[in-house]
Order: sequence, then structure tokens, then C-alpha cells
Amino acid sequence: MRFSKSLFFLSILLSLVFISCENRGKKNQKETKERKDELILAIGGELETGFDPTIGWGQTARPIFQSTLLKYDKDFNIENDAATDYQISDDGLKWTVKLRDDIQFSDGKPLTADDVVFTFQTAKNSASVVDLTNLKGVRKIDSHTIQFILIKRNYTFIHHLLTMGIVPKHAYTASYGVKPIGSGPYQFVQWDKGQQLIIKANPYYYGKKPYFKKLIFLFLSEDAAFAAAKSGQVDVASVSPSLADKEIEGMKLVNLKSVDNRGISLPFLPNEGKMIKDRVLGNNVTSDIAIRKAMNIGVNRKALVSSLLKGYGTPAYSIADGLPWWNPETEIKSDGDVQKAKEILENAGWKVGEDGIRKKNNIVAEFTLYYPTDDQLRQSLAIAFADMMKALGIKIDIKGANWNEIERQFHSNAVLFGLGSHNPLELYNSFSSNVQGRGLNNANFYSNDTVDANFEKALSALSQEEANGYWKKAQWDGATGFSNKGDASWVWLVNINHLFFVRDNLNLGSQKIQPHDHDWPIMDFIENWHWEK
Repeated sequence: MRFSKSLFFLSILLSLVFISCENRGKKNQKETKERKDELILAIGGELETGFDPTIGWGQTARPIFQSTLLKYDKDFNIENDAATDYQISDDGLKWTVKLRDDIQFSDGKPLTADDVVFTFQTAKNSASVVDLTNLKGVRKIDSHTIQFILIKRNYTFIHHLLTMGIVPKHAYTASYGVKPIGSGPYQFVQWDKGQQLIIKANPYYYGKKPYFKKLIFLFLSEDAAFAAAKSGQVDVASVSPSLADKEIEGMKLVNLKSVDNRGISLPFLPNEGKMIKDRVLGNNVTSDIAIRKAMNIGVNRKALVSSLLKGYGTPAYSIADGLPWWNPETEIKSDGDVQKAKEILENAGWKVGEDGIRKKNNIVAEFTLYYPTDDQLRQSLAIAFADMMKALGIKIDIKGANWNEIERQFHSNAVLFGLGSHNPLELYNSFSSNVQGRGLNNANFYSNDTVDANFEKALSALSQEEANGYWKKAQWDGATGFSNKGDASWVWLVNINHLFFVRDNLNLGSQKIQPHDHDWPIMDFIENWHWEK
């Protein structure tokens, strides 16, 4: 994502925006509040690949230009969107979806089964982040009925029905992503790359009509967004915890919980001289479960939230805290218990040397923790974590690097990652032995046969409730799991709240727990936004 970072450029940009918006001219904060049917937003970066769902737009948040077949409510219950019903065959391989018969694209043309078939076929052939390799085929049964046929039974296919925006077969071209046509609540007007995006309400939208007829998105850094909010020139501004304690006259802070988490991947295997391509595999320190358990118990997550996030976050105990597939038994009650952590190490034979660093069988309790150099928060978390581990007798050398270098190191060294998704498949991709070392998936080569078995049962489920039961067991089933209660293959640190300065009388309604911050997830329920009287 690209951000405009110069305050000088900001002043020019805002002037251009106001000229393009019907010459509204300068307005003070009171006048801004009284604007009835449009908003100016600075809520995040610009998606360089554009707004094409077949190559990834909408995978982490609602694709507001397009309809999806299904959608989540704020509590993650599945509801119909473009669909009226769906059925799964007894063998789990055939998914039949019925469409509404009253949907039109923003150009007035009807949305039919042909568009759904075209969308999924295009996405399957796109070789993008949209993974439809398990989709054997999709066919039209009649003008408002579609059938998807899977290669292998997999309940997480429902995520594609929840996130894949339907594109129009009649209007889809190679440049669709820069000027999209869809059937969602808003339609595209203008995109000035690197500066702004303008959209307006879709007059053909079949759902609840948005209160706001026009939205203008400014692509600003958080510092520039804060400055624009303070000067009364935007209605909603995304900010970092470092700015959240500031006050802006006429605005309130909206503080949203998230699973936008930061955690440390710990190489699970010992270093036995094996290589994967040109990469070393394994680490003789982090492969010891006592080291992993002690760090999970010894780190003070609440202190990290308080000091580094200024309280705008929560301790993280898994990859999915608070989501329907999270196992709450994985929460650590004795967080920051240095004494218990030391006992774990002592009992496992890790003895403190004269230099204060523990050793076991001539192995020194020392390893390297990598973080991306362009992320100040991850650097701060790495420094703080390493400092906390000194009290346990574990020495951590922190090292900043770019992602190309990190990917060469993450099979044998610890890495500070950021994850958090509304798709439980992220659990599988992070901890299944079937995806070890595939791109960023299971980079630490974690493996547990019982966990794998629970994953397979989750994938083979025929309902959300059944699948969630097995996702929870993969984390901890009372005897084993990938969480800190079991193999402790990661040390999860914090979940970062998403923070916005919002006009005092602007109501954003209820929100879901926010995911890792891409695609503007705060827009998921835009139809419910309104001015309060």
C-alpha cells in the first residue's frame, strides 16, 4: 500500500478534493458536521492492485462495490447476501446456491448465475491470492441456481461464498480493477491514484440503502490523517496508539477490538544439518518445549499492551482470540509469571551459567529474532520481548531485515509476524504439517498428528458449528494442541485495537472484531452509518 506522507502534499491534496466536491470551499467543524449525505474518510492505504475480487479485493473485508453470495453479521453468524439459500450434499462435494432474482449491477444490468460462474472461473484461473485449487468446477443449473463441485470435501469453501465479490460477465475487462462495476451498496466514480477515491451510493442496490450518498477516501499516512482530522477536513481518520491519547475538538475516539495480532514463530525442529532449498531447517534452542513453554508463561503481555500500545490492545494468546473458532481454554491465567517460567527451565535441565544465560547439554539458550525493519511497532515488541526474556536466562538477539531476508531465515530463526483473519483456514495454514514451508505457511515446520487429525475433521464438517468444534480441539483438546497449552509453537504477544477519530455525531453502528488491517474492514456495515440527531 502507498501513503501520501508530506503535509505539504496534504494541503494541496485537500484543496483538490474540495474543488472536485462541488466547490464546497472551506468549512469549519460545525459546518462539516452538518453535511448531510457525504463523508470524507482517511482510514488506510491504497490497494495498488485495485478493486477486482477475482485477484484478491475483499478477501479480508467486504468488497463494497460488489455483492457476495453470503455474509457475516457482527457476531459471525452466516447470512444471505446475493444468495437466498445454499445446500451442501451429503458427501460435502457439491454446493448448490440459489440467487435472488432482484439484483442489478450499477449499470442496470441484472446479476444472474452466468455472472457467478464467470466470477469463480476467472478467479480460479487468476493465479492470485484467491486459492480455488480445490474447486473442480462451477456450473449454471438455471438462471438463478449455481452448483460448485469440489475436488475434496472442505467446509472452508464457504469462505469464498462469504468474500468473493461477483463481477459482471458483460463488463469485465483487463482494466476492471481500476474502474469496477458491481452490485454492492456503492458504485465507483473516480480514482486518482496516490490521492483519493470517490464513490457514490448504487441506486440499484437491493439491500438496505446507505445513509451517505457519497464517500471520499483520502490516502494519507496516519500522521497526515490526524492533521486533517484536527483541522476539520475529514470525518473519520485512522490513527496509531501513539496519537490516540490526543484530543480533537468535535471528534471522539472509536476503539475497536481486533485479532490484528503480533506473535513470534519459533522453529519447532532441532537443527540436524538439513536444508530446504537454500534455507537451514531447525533450531536447537526453540525446538525444546521447555524453552517455548517458559517464554509463553514468562512474557508479560499486559505490560506490552500498556507500554507499547498505550492500553489500546489486548494480550494475545492465539491466532484467533475472541472469534467463534477460538478455544478460550488457551488463555494464560498466569501471564508474566517469571518464577513459574524459571521452574519449567530448571526442571528441564536448563541451568544458569556465570554469565546469566542458561545452558543445557552445552547448548546456550540464545537465538535470533527477526522483524521487518519498516515496522516500528514490531521492532519495539522485539526489543521489549528480548528484555523480558533476560530475566529467564534466555538471550535473544534481535535483527531487522526486509522480507526477502526474513524468508531465508524463518525455518531456523524466530520471526515476529502479524496475522489475524476472519477465515479459520488461517489456523490450518499456520499449523498443519501438510503446508510446512509453502510460502509463509507453517514457516516453523510445526507438526502434531493429533492436530492434523482435528484439522481434517474441521475441513470435512458440514456445518459452521461442527467445524468450529474441531478448530478448537486443534488448539487444545485437553491433552495436546498447537496452542501454548500444548506444543507452544508460537509466543503470541498482543492484539492491536483499530483506532479512529470520528465526528461526535457520526454513528458507525456495531462492528465485528477487526481482522489484520487490509481492505478497510471498518466499512463492513457501511449501510448502518448515520448522523445522530
